[in-house]
Amino acid sequence: MTTGQVGGALATAPAAAAGRRRITVRGVVQGVGFRPFVHTLATELGLTGHVTNTGDGVVIEVEGAPAALARFVERLGAEAPPLAVVEAVEGEDIAAAGDTGFRILPSRADGPSRTLVSPDAATCDACLAELADPADRRYRHPFLTCTHCGPRFTIVTAVPYDRALTTMDRFPMCARCAREYADPADRRFHAQPIACHDCGPRLRLLTADPADRTRPPHPATGPDPVADTRRLLADGAIVAVKGLGGYHLVCDASDDTAVTSLRRRKSRGDKPFALMARQLIDVEHLVRLRDEERALLTGPVRPIVLLRRAPHPAPPPDAPALSAAVAPGSPDLGVMLPYTPLHHLLLGLPGDPPGPRLLVMTSGNIAGEPIVTDDDEAVARLARLADAWLVHDRPIHLPCDDSVVRISDGEPLFVRRSRGYAPFPVPLPVPVRPALAAGGDLKNVLCLAEGRRAWLSAHIGDMDDLATQLAFEKAEAHLETVTGVRPQLLAADRHPGYRTGRWAERHTDGRALVRVQHHHAHIAAAMAEHGLGDRQPVIGVAFDGTGYGDDHAVWGGEILLADYDGYRRFGQLAYVPLPGGDTTVRRPYRMALAHLRAAGLDWAADLPPVAACPTEERPLLARQLERHLNCVPTSSMGRLFDAVSSLAGICHHAGYEAQAAVALEAAALTAGEDHGPGYTFALHTAPTGQAGADTVADPAPVLTAIVEDLRAGTAPALIAARFHTAVAELVRRCCALARQRAGLTTVALTGGVFANTLLAEATARLLRQDGFTVLRHRRVPPNDGGLALGQIVVAARAVPVFGGVGVP
Repeated sequence: MTTGQVGGALATAPAAAAGRRRITVRGVVQGVGFRPFVHTLATELGLTGHVTNTGDGVVIEVEGAPAALARFVERLGAEAPPLAVVEAVEGEDIAAAGDTGFRILPSRADGPSRTLVSPDAATCDACLAELADPADRRYRHPFLTCTHCGPRFTIVTAVPYDRALTTMDRFPMCARCAREYADPADRRFHAQPIACHDCGPRLRLLTADPADRTRPPHPATGPDPVADTRRLLADGAIVAVKGLGGYHLVCDASDDTAVTSLRRRKSRGDKPFALMARQLIDVEHLVRLRDEERALLTGPVRPIVLLRRAPHPAPPPDAPALSAAVAPGSPDLGVMLPYTPLHHLLLGLPGDPPGPRLLVMTSGNIAGEPIVTDDDEAVARLARLADAWLVHDRPIHLPCDDSVVRISDGEPLFVRRSRGYAPFPVPLPVPVRPALAAGGDLKNVLCLAEGRRAWLSAHIGDMDDLATQLAFEKAEAHLETVTGVRPQLLAADRHPGYRTGRWAERHTDGRALVRVQHHHAHIAAAMAEHGLGDRQPVIGVAFDGTGYGDDHAVWGGEILLADYDGYRRFGQLAYVPLPGGDTTVRRPYRMALAHLRAAGLDWAADLPPVAACPTEERPLLARQLERHLNCVPTSSMGRLFDAVSSLAGICHHAGYEAQAAVALEAAALTAGEDHGPGYTFALHTAPTGQAGADTVADPAPVLTAIVEDLRAGTAPALIAARFHTAVAELVRRCCALARQRAGLTTVALTGGVFANTLLAEATARLLRQDGFTVLRHRRVPPNDGGLALGQIVVAARAVPVFGGVGVP
């Protein structure tokens, strides 16, 4: 009862006593405006108390009427800032303190870090409006940011996330920025990268003139380095531009001479360059653009999105031209939109003088090395590549390449998971002990995990050179700092020559090291990101270029019956000799000749790979294959794609990884729908007791049919399409056999070959038609960039043995 008659007068029951709760919020809640949001919400509801950042998350003490406290907790997750991800809200009642007002307290660094650092985010609409407004004090400020956008992960040096623990600590706030930073009603309230023209950071344009390098940064009232850079780009120059996570090499994508020069200087071969467009209308005529791709391009991450080229582009009259040298032979264009104020300025604001509307934006590095982040290093290492350098004085603490994503079956498929996504964790379906997985030697990404979270680093690169290995060590130390994970267990690939494995061996420090088979790790990664738990085995189809097998052969065309605890090799592509290792990877015609010989087909002069092989090389290669000299057996599906690409006359020399396979897919996409008679792999059942897979897929009938098609004048595009169909049908048949013999109905498609969306989508469609549940990668790449996630979940369940070494 809340009211009653007492002595003839209306009496009101006393208000409920004020309560107080301590609330801990975990997730991405630092660096995203969460404390200002809490302050505003508490004040609106008439609550008192305080909020602070800690290593464990955002800790709130809030006091007031019980109804208001309940509304506070309810709205805390539902109305969080745009970049926040609230994973958990935990609360407990505590004694009332009688506070007056609500305060934001200084951050505390007590205890281990358990909060999540936000990835870098693209410039928000509110900041873009200020950037283009001549009346705004941040008009044309290249480092404009607020709590909803800007750098985070790449500038954080430690947690909790505060300005003093970022690379912005060297820039004291001016009086106006300090007032905004302290004003709870301002969008920049506790925005750690807050800056303006008065307090920095500042740009500087360096040219070949050594005197440039001793001049101080340009003041806000001096010459405009961005305008000067735009003029250089319009004149055909190549400029190294410092971005969020490293340097880009930039040129006008409409200028054939500039693009060709950049390709030559960087020893790029025919590998496609990424494009940055001022706005989508500048590329819409070049590509097929679906709603899901449009959302990725314009969202808060703004990765490079791989878009299928339009078959017959019809440019509007004012559309910018695109140099044919940007992505020769590629079925896709990699496109991104500006994601920093500097990018918007480079491409021009309304009313700016005309300049390039499409820019090539490629990683600022020498081929095979990590992206450059340090200014002096950029001038030294990029001296042969760039004509000028647009630098600034805010340090980049951690390199972070652009992410690369495509849409497949209506969902994102990562090719490279980096800027905008790292270090956001992947939830795990099974708990794991604190562990570190070193990943692979190609497309390296490392992983830390504890409990039910796995944190993957940004893309590090190929571990061939010392600079990348040093970048790996820095990334590992930084990830430990921001996650608070202290690994008790290490995991690495079984390949005895992998540099990542050797690093893990050197850094065991008494901890167990578990070696995980390459394709088992691929399959486990797909299982983990789809939430499969214990004792939920799958048919794992792992197709890639190379992986160290249990029999010391090069695996890569594998069908494993697997769970986290182990696997059985159910199917494989038949072994063929791999003559000369990396030499053959670079020369697909050699792989074609090895496959022809294994299939019992002559090296007839009318076959394209025979013609492509230099006359003097042919007898040497034949002798090498005959005597098995430097010939490791391989079951690689990636190498079979190389072989068919050469056999069809499409690609005989590969200047970059998977070029022959990419060209084969590009050809298949032009073949139309009616592919005519198909090709079929032969399936052989291994004799009982024989080592190896239960089922062996022999490509000899496929190769024989291709040779017959070639001699009948069949177009290479049709051969390519028929081959893709044959591989998809092979997976369908093998999975049907596996279901029949093992009773499994879930299939995981993984490995770099399944970055080929034509193949992956066709395979998934056939399997679904047959009643299978199909798992495809959505959170990590199918290539080796996702390997460390699988290593973590396999290794964390392994039983360590003596000597610091474990086995799965």
